[in-house]
Amino acid sequence: MELCFATNNTNKLKEVTARLGDAFTLKTLADIGCTDELPETSGTIAGNSRQKAEYVWVNFGISCFADDSGLEVDVLDGEPGVDSAFYSGTRDAAKNIEKLLENLAGQLFQNRKARFKTIFTLILHGVEHQFEGTIEGHILTEPRGTGGFGYDPVFQPEGYDRSFAEMNLDEKNEISHRSRALAKMVAYLKEQVK
Repeated sequence: MELCFATNNTNKLKEVTARLGDAFTLKTLADIGCTDELPETSGTIAGNSRQKAEYVWVNFGISCFADDSGLEVDVLDGEPGVDSAFYSGTRDAAKNIEKLLENLAGQLFQNRKARFKTIFTLILHGVEHQFEGTIEGHILTEPRGTGGFGYDPVFQPEGYDRSFAEMNLDEKNEISHRSRALAKMVAYLKEQVK
């Protein structure tokens, strides 16, 4: 079965390819001739994921999937949420972290509860399915670790004493929000090709 993953992120592509196995031929946006900037204007993580998948399905007619992720901090009413990548007004991870820590200044550890959320939208032969993965945790008072990306240096998952950035990639991928959502989608897809 041919599927397009609506991303240009090569790391995401490798992760998904490894999980899907050889029952699927995974195409990139470049493979299908899509050079457009995919829309992300819905105001929600689920909506942005849906917009990207719908764009590929409507314009290129290939079954596809897209994802969107965000960090939700309880005491900030779910911010940065859908705006996680541009929280500081830029895509600069260090500036985004700086703004987050400024907004949380003075909050005690128990008031720094947060979660990472990923939603995959799959459009298979025109029918939409969504798969969600979350991981609960806390925002640290300062960055720790050099691995990962985005908010990983300040996010400590529940049950662990290290930030995502202090974990190696395999450890993080074993428990991450994205891997949880991806596992649900892959299980669904494998059922479809039995």
